[in-house]
Amino acid sequence: MNDFFHRVYDVVMQIPVGKVTTYGAIAKRIGAGRSARTVGYALNAAANDERIPCHRVVNRNGELSGKVHFVPPSRMRELLEEEGVTFKGEAVVMEEHFWNPEEAL
Repeated sequence: MNDFFHRVYDVVMQIPVGKVTTYGAIAKRIGAGRSARTVGYALNAAANDERIPCHRVVNRNGELSGKVHFVPPSRMRELLEEEGVTFKGEAVVMEEHFWNPEEAL
């Protein structure tokens, strides 16, 4: 596994329970600001590793774009709701639950 993926996982492991962050925020935090899509690839590679809370990463609009990698796809939302994350329609209420990894430095 490459260093990029490990840096992604290090950030994802820091996301607090009840919070979410975005692919782009992770990319920016690890110094690869234009690599949000590659962050997604890293999370897809870790989909079966329950130690890495991939369900806490959403797209910039708060939508669960990674849910297709969960079985069943509704599982991603269920995990977030179990942690107290709230939704408006299909999107996380980002004003309440967004965690900025830049502020965790």
